[in-house]
Amino acid sequence: MKPSELKDIIDFIAKSNLDEVNIETEGFKISVKRAATPIAAAPVAIQAERQAPAPVAAPPAAAPAAEPEKPAAPVSSKKTVEVKSPMIGTFYRAASPDKPSLVNVGDEIKVGQSLCIIEAMKLFNEIESDITGRVVKIMAENSTPVEYDQVLFLVEVD
Repeated sequence: MKPSELKDIIDFIAKSNLDEVNIETEGFKISVKRAATPIAAAPVAIQAERQAPAPVAAPPAAAPAAEPEKPAAPVSSKKTVEVKSPMIGTFYRAASPDKPSLVNVGDEIKVGQSLCIIEAMKLFNEIESDITGRVVKIMAENSTPVEYDQVLFLVEVD
């Protein structure tokens, strides 16, 4: 296998949503497994074994960091409730890239208010609040995969 072919495979796997891939060809074996994290997609871990000596491509560079979130407001004695993802998909804070975020840290939210959008199977689902309170922390990064029941927001309620 040529180094350019190996790089193409690594790039393809890095862009896909696959958690684990095993590839075996003539004299070459590749195992790729992502480490599971609840907040964002983890970097791809790469292990390559060769039966014949040949150059090995370097792993892909880490993705650029997303814009930093505002610091959380001081913690008070009020009860904090977790707003969790009702589905697997891609988390978006705004309806489109050129629109402002639906909610930010410190915003007061009400029952029925849109908090975020989760794209699942090419459908964009608005996630609405079922509580009233104040957003104290946004736990998911914009444009990252989220799992079912993953905490998306921390909301302070009375």
